[in-house]
Amino acid sequence: MMKHEYKKHEKNIYVPTSEPTITDIPAYQYLTITGLGNPNSEEFRAKISALYSLSYAIKMSPKNGHLISGYYEYTVYPLEGIWDLTEEGKAKNLLDKNELVYKIMIRQPDFVTEDVFKNILQKLVEKKNIPFLSDIKFEVIQDGNSIQIMHIGSFDDEPKSFLKMKDYLEKHNLKQRSLVHREIYLSNFQKTKPEDLKTVLRYFIE
Repeated sequence: MMKHEYKKHEKNIYVPTSEPTITDIPAYQYLTITGLGNPNSEEFRAKISALYSLSYAIKMSPKNGHLISGYYEYTVYPLEGIWDLTEEGKAKNLLDKNELVYKIMIRQPDFVTEDVFKNILQKLVEKKNIPFLSDIKFEVIQDGNSIQIMHIGSFDDEPKSFLKMKDYLEKHNLKQRSLVHREIYLSNFQKTKPEDLKTVLRYFIE
């Protein structure tokens, strides 16, 4: 079987245009971890590292003697995040990153079940001392009817792209389900210049 590469085989999900588009996002399984506070913190980076450590352990499992039914070669999916604010943060006029509430995650191929997750997580916990590894959960999440856009540039410039989506929704008499949104990070933000970052931004709509 050909290696599954999400940017080639799932363009409607991961490679939207720079103009808003409506997409129905089906249910997918994810490794997730939650938190509160500034995404520039060491804790946030450590949680990202834990997610990637487990994701790559799953990807490499056949080479490490752990066979998974239905396994196929694939590119590890990108980091994603669902973002909200505390009630105190919502009451402020300006964004206070210390009041952010997040669930970050990495999608898993459809052959990854909760049992596969538990087995490989246990082996990794026994083998390596990785902070926050035991806080990772396996979840199935369905975004459903959504509007999304490709944002190119700094995270601090995201409001420009969010405004494009809000204008589109207003023009077409559509409404957001909430102020919560999803971000998909297609660039390594530790190695990419801010102006070159590619991020999929998504609102959930009624």
